[in-house]
Amino acid sequence: MHTNRISLARKITLWLAALAGLALLAGCENVTLTNLTPASMPDNPSQIYTFSLRVTTRSHSVPEASIEPHIVIDGKNYNMKKSPMGEGLYDFEYQVGSGRDEIAYYFLVTYNVEGNSVLTPQETYTDVTRAKIVSRYVLSLEVNRGPVGARVSVLGRGFTPQDMITFNGSPTRTVLESPNALSFFVPALEPNKNYRVVLNSAAGNSPVGTFRIDPSNVTVSPSSLTLRAGGRQALTFSLPTSAPPGGTLLDIATDVPESVIMPEVMVPQGQNSVTVQVEGGKPGTGTLFLKGFGAGEVTVPVTVTP
Repeated sequence: MHTNRISLARKITLWLAALAGLALLAGCENVTLTNLTPASMPDNPSQIYTFSLRVTTRSHSVPEASIEPHIVIDGKNYNMKKSPMGEGLYDFEYQVGSGRDEIAYYFLVTYNVEGNSVLTPQETYTDVTRAKIVSRYVLSLEVNRGPVGARVSVLGRGFTPQDMITFNGSPTRTVLESPNALSFFVPALEPNKNYRVVLNSAAGNSPVGTFRIDPSNVTVSPSSLTLRAGGRQALTFSLPTSAPPGGTLLDIATDVPESVIMPEVMVPQGQNSVTVQVEGGKPGTGTLFLKGFGAGEVTVPVTVTP
C-alpha cells in the first residue's frame, strides 16, 4: 500500500488559496449598510422622494475614497450623493409618475479592500425593499379634551366624504372640511374618561389619538312642553360657559318623533345659550332626551294635544 505525500510547495499553495478564500468571505463584513428610508412616505405635489443610506466601514483596509453607493429603482442603477447630514450618509432623490403608491428598490455599494499593496474590488447590497407612498394620513387632533357636543378638528391629508371618526368604536357626527381637514362633534358618551379616536374609511382604519370627555351641564327652559298640534313654543338651552370655536351641538332625541318637530340645536361659538321653536305634530305624549350632560341625561316631557 502506497501513500502519496503532499510536497511542501503544494501545502503552501493550498494554504495561500485557503487564506485568499477566507479573505474574500471576510470582505463581506468590511462594510455594513443601513437603510434610513422610511417604510412609508407622504405624497407630495412634486412627487419627489428621498432615499437615504448609511455606509459603515468595519475595516481600515477599505479606503474611504473607494466607496461608491448606488440605488437600484425599478431596475435602473443610480449613483447616490453624500448627504450634508453627516459622515457616511448618502441620499438620492427620485421622482415618480403620478398614480404610484409603491416603489421597489435596493442599495448596492462597491468598494476596494486593500491588502499586501493590492486593491481587491468587492460589493455588498441590501434586500429589495418596497416603500409605500401614502396619499392619506392623520397629523393630529386640534385638541385632546372637551365636553359633549364640542366641535373638534382633525388635521391631515387625503380625507374624503366617506371618512368617519369613532370613539372606542362608537361613530361620531363627522364633517369633511377639506381634503386636509375634517371635524367631528364629541359624542354623548360617559364623561371623565379617555377614548381612543380612530379614523375609519374604505382605505382602512388610522389611529388619531386619545380624547378625554369632560363633564358639562345644560339647563332647559321651560322644563316641560305642552303643545297643540301645529302650535309652536320656544325652548331655550343654556350652557355654563361659552361655546368653543365651531359651537356646541346638542344632540337631542325623542321617543315621539311624529309628535315633535324641531330644528337642530347648535349653541353658536362664543355664546352660552340658544333658543329654538318646537312645533307640535301628531297628538301624543313623550320625552326629549339630551345625553352626556349633568347626571348623564337631561329630559324634557312633551305633550301634544289635538
